[in-house]
Amino acid sequence: MNDIAVTQLSGIQVDMTRQTTLFRQGGHAVYWLGITDETAFRCNTYLICDGDQAVITDPGSRAFFQQVWERVEQIIPPEQVCGLVISHQDPDIAASMVDWLERVPGCDIITSPRTNVLLPHYGTADYSFFDISENGSYQFASGNTLDFIESPFLHFPGAFTTYDSVSKFLFSSDIWAALDIDWQLVASDFDEHTMKMNLFHMDNMAFNLAARGFLRRLEGVDIDAILPQHGSIIDPGHVEEAKNYLNELRCGTDIVYADLED
Repeated sequence: MNDIAVTQLSGIQVDMTRQTTLFRQGGHAVYWLGITDETAFRCNTYLICDGDQAVITDPGSRAFFQQVWERVEQIIPPEQVCGLVISHQDPDIAASMVDWLERVPGCDIITSPRTNVLLPHYGTADYSFFDISENGSYQFASGNTLDFIESPFLHFPGAFTTYDSVSKFLFSSDIWAALDIDWQLVASDFDEHTMKMNLFHMDNMAFNLAARGFLRRLEGVDIDAILPQHGSIIDPGHVEEAKNYLNELRCGTDIVYADLED
């Protein structure tokens, strides 16, 4: 198969019956798995393959588990999934972990300690917990890594993002998420996309200090694209604009308690 570079993101065509390849270089690839939910709250689940191993980021709700499973089957035997990255405990991100653990019981649950406390409430506590706070990276057999950047209060205290060191994709979970009925996989007009991000961030994110603190943690990280869990992917041409958006964001308590500001 031919390599697919990050610069080709904006031209990618989506077939809603299949996975979509976002990046491929040698034995490393990233795929968008869906889902087909036709709502503004559409969820994005991604598969990162490295050699004979694979990790799923934010596997999604139980309602769409079978669809995600079948899309993984289009690429690899799902039994090769060695880990599920769960950036926080919300059901649209985490609930299908119980289905994955039933079929692939040996896969790691890759998450933060705060999130791990809550995940057993989905019905199982018998799993291998990979602590992202104690281990800052998840290493594949090839030596390639997924690196974890914590993002407290965006929107959960134990939230985090995942950086793929090969593709230079930042899997940002709810950060830079957008609500959009007229959805496209990759945002084309960033000014228009900003309004769609506002619909999510103003209500769901805690406060601007959390956003700016997270941006400080991103200093020195070479990001080629941002892949959120809701809305559209942000391509290389708009990464800096996305950072500026977060830096200026007023949200949560900045709005609710605006009258208490000095």
